[in-house]
Amino acid sequence: MRIRQASRRGVGANNEDRLGAGADWAFVLDGATAPAGVASGCIHDVSWLVDRLAEALRATLSTPMPLADALAVAIERVRYAHGGACDLDNPDSPSATVALARRREDGFDYLVLADTAVVFAQEDGTVRAVSDDRVDRLPGGRPYSRQLVRESRNAPGGFWVASTVPEAAYEALTGTVLTSEFALMSDGCSRLVDYYGHSWREVWDHLRAHGPHSLVDWVRAEEERHGVALGKLHDDATVLHAVFAPDQTRSLVRAVR
Repeated sequence: MRIRQASRRGVGANNEDRLGAGADWAFVLDGATAPAGVASGCIHDVSWLVDRLAEALRATLSTPMPLADALAVAIERVRYAHGGACDLDNPDSPSATVALARRREDGFDYLVLADTAVVFAQEDGTVRAVSDDRVDRLPGGRPYSRQLVRESRNAPGGFWVASTVPEAAYEALTGTVLTSEFALMSDGCSRLVDYYGHSWREVWDHLRAHGPHSLVDWVRAEEERHGVALGKLHDDATVLHAVFAPDQTRSLVRAVR
């Protein structure tokens, strides 16, 4: 698998995005920065969570288990790593959004939990992005109260993230795509579409032609030019672009058969 990637810190002290890839899998994580004053019940910060979750996913994605199972097991391993000093029932415990992809014989499987995105060109040439927008459909519209978000996180009728509830993995969006090329990106990159009105076709074409670092440069230029209506001026921005080479595809097909 040929990989190009970029990850750049936003306005925070640390970059809370993570990415990783193996021979036939890839992931992007976006740690959720807690608002000031929120009592998470946890002695660990978001950077600790995404580091542990990335480590666990590198192990589980290397097995043949389905993507939802791989994420559920990874969350369970992170839950165990918290130890006994954290309140794991606190809904404000550190969390992250997730995008996973893994090669299969005729394309790749994907999983998306919350507002990370998987982007690809379909067989008819159109560009599609899959992202879980349930956090944007909570009652009452934005800005949400802290209490509403707290009650809706990892709860039926609300939205789901990777935190301390392994069952959240089975609420993710999943699918299979018949193509050997894809991109995974955090919402710091999808701002180009969500905030600034560019099409996914424009984003896809720019990424393929100019690469991930140029895509992040484009995001930063738009943020400086137009500002941000909601949230940070500069969010952590991460993108991973992957292509399975033809020789790798043939070897994988032989292995499957």
